[in-house]
Amino acid sequence: MGLKLRAVPITEENFRPFGQLLGKIGDGCEYGSGEAQLNLANGIPRFYLMELKKTGLRFRRITHHARVTQCLGSVGAHPWYMAVSLPSIVDPSSQHEGAVRSNAGGHYYLPPSHASVQVFKIDGPRFIKLNEGTWHAGPLFGDRDSMVFYNLELSDTNGADYGRKPAFCRTRASGC
Repeated sequence: MGLKLRAVPITEENFRPFGQLLGKIGDGCEYGSGEAQLNLANGIPRFYLMELKKTGLRFRRITHHARVTQCLGSVGAHPWYMAVSLPSIVDPSSQHEGAVRSNAGGHYYLPPSHASVQVFKIDGPRFIKLNEGTWHAGPLFGDRDSMVFYNLELSDTNGADYGRKPAFCRTRASGC
């Protein structure tokens, strides 16, 4: 048995607790607060095109990266979905409700609850920047055999900075 979450169209305002929603800007514009506020200081940045085979709209794991912001967007501006939950990095010496866990990178966190997860639909020529520690499952898509995404993270993000909750249950995101 799984949990169903209804996706909502992403806006700058409703995504702000998790990161930033960004769009295109004109060439030659000065850098400003409306652009991706990145943290790539903890390693070597890695920018690449990531091809995913049909993911469907289901997920069993949710992941976070404590040391880096991550940017993701669809090449071709095709619609896609991202499930997110607020960061939960903690100081292990403090009191916390729930079981504190650690990852290979040495940070401590509380796994997110099912109730804290929200799903956003992203479409058009826009991309997202995830804040450090934001839990995420995706990119998710169901209507194509594969999609290509641009991904900006650190070169060791998927090894040294990878915290996840593997048994999150089968969760299905449904469209708007």
